[in-house]
Amino acid sequence: MTAARGRETLPSFPYFALIVLAGAIFTLVTGEFLPTGLLPDMAADLGVSLSQTGILVTVFAVTVVVATTPLAALTRRVPRKRLVVIVMSANAVANVCAALAPTYELLVGARVFAGLCHGLFWAVVGAYAAHLVPRQQLARAVAVSGAGGTAAFVLGVPAGTAIGHAVGWRLAFVVIAIVVALLTLLVIRWLPPIERYVPSGEPGEEIRARRDPSLRGVLLTALLIVILLTGQNIFYTYIAPFSIETAGLPADAVPGLLLLYGVAGAVGLVLAGVFGGRYPFIAATSFMTVSAASVLLIWLLPTVVPVYVAVVVLWGVAIGALPALLQTRMMHVASPRIRDLAAAVQTTSFNFGIGIGALIGAVLISPIGLEGLPLVSAAVIAVGLVVLLVTRGSSTNR
Repeated sequence: MTAARGRETLPSFPYFALIVLAGAIFTLVTGEFLPTGLLPDMAADLGVSLSQTGILVTVFAVTVVVATTPLAALTRRVPRKRLVVIVMSANAVANVCAALAPTYELLVGARVFAGLCHGLFWAVVGAYAAHLVPRQQLARAVAVSGAGGTAAFVLGVPAGTAIGHAVGWRLAFVVIAIVVALLTLLVIRWLPPIERYVPSGEPGEEIRARRDPSLRGVLLTALLIVILLTGQNIFYTYIAPFSIETAGLPADAVPGLLLLYGVAGAVGLVLAGVFGGRYPFIAATSFMTVSAASVLLIWLLPTVVPVYVAVVVLWGVAIGALPALLQTRMMHVASPRIRDLAAAVQTTSFNFGIGIGALIGAVLISPIGLEGLPLVSAAVIAVGLVVLLVTRGSSTNR
């Protein structure tokens, strides 16, 4: 009886608002990872090496890491919905600049601009779902909004890769800019504004936030995110050239492989929504184990194409689940007072991992070759698994 009354008191679940939020996430994540599927095309057009082109991913991510927290602090009093609209509009302009960049150096500048927009976007959006629903509905809300990121891997990056292969990588960035502009209009019309805790500006406010007892759990979760994303992107950043040069897939098959990886990620996201709320630690441990084992198997059997494709799909399931599980963990751990700070830390952590992973991969290509990247990737993810097990009691998922 009591449980029934508790369920009745919950507000209706804001599906449509969260779907609009997911659409916004879809467009920006697609733009972030679009170079991953187009590295060979971009390198050939710009006259630079694969390592230099891969560093575009690092430049983007480092910009996010450096700029997110200061930008979040500067804009903390700007209404959240208005800020989402501003950064999405600026991101559309940044993608047009990337498409028009005549040289590698100017493309780097366009990616820095996009990184500034992306970092501030995630500092706002990372906690948006948590402000729309009560705690009991948080895992489901994160899964719905997080579907935008998964959809970017399922549809956005493969479609952008296919467009880039067919008509040139520049047009792919133009298409992303158009989609971002259209989604911005939907955000203006349908995303509800939110009420949230805003720092009062009193002298002791920031000190009290730093002494918040949940901050330790936030930082431990951030460490897990950094390790996981570093391990993933050491290999994933270079999956297109690896698939062609090491696994032996034709270039035209790469968009299809990325599509399978993305669909698998969608399955992983569903599994995260189903099991993440009830068994958060077991789910995170299981998916991280599968992720490390999958990449290790890719290193062991890279040229057996059926095995390679199947294991990439399995890896996609694990990676599709883990970001949602870690994001949910972050929002559970953080108290309402530092939830926006936790979102900024989370954004910084994700992008630091992406950037450092891409950079490590670029540095290692010369001494160990593309074929050695999966082994390093698996080792780093395994370190993340150890950290997860060791810190289980230090950051609770309530």
